[in-house]
Amino acid sequence: MTAISNKHVLITGGASGLGRLLALRCAELGATLSVWDLDEAGAQATAAAAADLGLGRARAFACDVGARDQVLQRAAETMQTQGPVDILVNNAGVVSGRPLLELSAEHIERTFRVNTLALFWTTGAFLPDMVARGSGHIVTVASAAGLMGSPRETDYAASKFAAVGFNEALRLELRRTAPGLKTTVVCPYYIDTGMFEGVKTRFPLLLPILKEEDVTRRIVRAIQRDAQQLVMPWMVRTLPAMRLLPVWAFDSLADFLGITTCMDEFCGRAAQDQG
Repeated sequence: MTAISNKHVLITGGASGLGRLLALRCAELGATLSVWDLDEAGAQATAAAAADLGLGRARAFACDVGARDQVLQRAAETMQTQGPVDILVNNAGVVSGRPLLELSAEHIERTFRVNTLALFWTTGAFLPDMVARGSGHIVTVASAAGLMGSPRETDYAASKFAAVGFNEALRLELRRTAPGLKTTVVCPYYIDTGMFEGVKTRFPLLLPILKEEDVTRRIVRAIQRDAQQLVMPWMVRTLPAMRLLPVWAFDSLADFLGITTCMDEFCGRAAQDQG
């Protein structure tokens, strides 16, 4: 079991959305909190709200998690001022929501810098200390899109498939080299944070648009219980069985469930950020 009280929790993309709610919940549980985000003012607002709620310290750090040199600098500052990180929540993410031919090279590179490469930079910055101490917990907030792609998500789905693979390989590595460390990968369907504003679901009972408060509660519980994987909702867990079907049947079932049309009216946030 992973305790959150009196532990140092670092959350990337903590200025808004799911990251902000996770920060506030961890603060309520008595964690020392570090909030990283490209939006410095938003990160400071989260840290201030967390400090008002919690028993531990809370501090904000402006950081572009896709920039390796900046991550290394902020990691050193964080550990110097806040102490060793016990729980790293790799939550920062971006989405373009455009067909492949409408994606610029800048869109694609940004998606992979934030959603994929950042996992290597942040985890690599804190993992050596965790291994030396023999304890730590690394949380990768991926997506159901990391288990199944859909139209208008070529860059996003590819980046999240990579995130799922990153977590899996890291989990297996740590089993051999640092068994005291824990990993959790989170694969939710669309969440009502605003990041996926405009997405639709054909069958809300099977594939509901998730409530961010419920997702926050379940992620915190998964961390506390050392759950290796959290997939939401239950319907997403049927994907491995669906992949036993011929491709034409798999695609037809995806059409029927509305998965291939859910992004048709996507508009997203006015300005996408790292949350």
